[in-house]
Amino acid sequence: MGRERKACREKLVAMTLHAIAHSKQGTVEQCAEIARIPAADYHDPDRFQREVDGLFKRLPLMLALSAELRKAGDYKSMDACGVPVLITRSEDGLVRAFVNMCSHRGSVVVMPGSGNATRFSCPYHAWTYDNQGGLRAVFAAADFGSIDLARHGLTPLPVAERAGLIWVSLDPRSTLDVDDFLCGYDDMLAAFGFEDWHLVARAEVAGPNWKIAYDGYLDLYHLPILHKDSFGPKMPHQALYHAWGPHQAVGAASPLLPKLEEIPEDQWPDEVLLGGVWTIFPHVSIASFDAGGRGVLISQLFPGETPQESITIQSYLMAQEPNEEERKEAAKQFELLQHVVREEDYATGLRQQRALLTGAKSHVLFGRNEGGGQRFHRWVKRLLELDDDELAKVFAKAKAKAERSVV
Repeated sequence: MGRERKACREKLVAMTLHAIAHSKQGTVEQCAEIARIPAADYHDPDRFQREVDGLFKRLPLMLALSAELRKAGDYKSMDACGVPVLITRSEDGLVRAFVNMCSHRGSVVVMPGSGNATRFSCPYHAWTYDNQGGLRAVFAAADFGSIDLARHGLTPLPVAERAGLIWVSLDPRSTLDVDDFLCGYDDMLAAFGFEDWHLVARAEVAGPNWKIAYDGYLDLYHLPILHKDSFGPKMPHQALYHAWGPHQAVGAASPLLPKLEEIPEDQWPDEVLLGGVWTIFPHVSIASFDAGGRGVLISQLFPGETPQESITIQSYLMAQEPNEEERKEAAKQFELLQHVVREEDYATGLRQQRALLTGAKSHVLFGRNEGGGQRFHRWVKRLLELDDDELAKVFAKAKAKAERSVV
């Protein structure tokens, strides 16, 4: 076992021992006090635009899975917060990202979707680019006039591939170090081995304000209540949180965990150590499931066009390529999860959104047992107040703190 993997497993075991201790004692960690968040933070247009510009267009976003771009020539085209993005894997094996905009007149070069190609021809005037972003040909070049092809390629975006996931910054000028931003959290996510997993299902779900939706991913308090007719009765409502900067792992002090002590720690299964929900600030949730094989639901949450809207892309991945029977079971699991998110979580969130718009309440509350939500809103507020230099320093400091932490 490599040094990094060993260190990761030691942290996962320490987190599990932490949960076992709470399970035996019947306790849960609590914050010092209840937090009050202004209700307007969920619907104020100015605040919403500050979040889009100050978070989603300034921080690295997890826009793709390595499983989507396995081979040289694979690409993915998508819109992220109004920015057309093209992500490619070229012959050298590297992933690159670009603003999906032709250097001629600004047309989108590659329509949304995915595929495999080494050349991309703009549908407007057929200017052609390679999958490393270089401009290769100008249609009717003699008529157009002299142009330096090397200076008119696609505009590159900062990109990083870590732990089988691909992060892209939507600002071409961003200098924020992705390793500082991740605070070592990617080392933990690497334990999943996502680069070898298989994408088996995907869907989009419309939802309420992005923070209302994201609050739910950090919240176990609602599970046995809101989901009483689906999977909730079997779920705990007391959460344990571990943080790497703004990124958080959400676990529970399950009464089943102490049974692990009956076997040696080095035999504790990965699916148990990696259970719970792993959130990537500001917009991703990874939840583990077992349905005919080990799987995860990865949710990528994006603000909509107004404060009252969001879009979530949900991808179901499996550790092993499923056979026909496993694929059927996974499809049933994914269908259930879609129902739960759409008809329970987001339907409730949309009603919550409309109620908050009345102005009848000035604040919403996060209890002492809702530490994950409290931490999330503190980070949102803090980052919106920082300029780029301060932002870089905050993440560098958060990374150093995470490195010193045992759990």
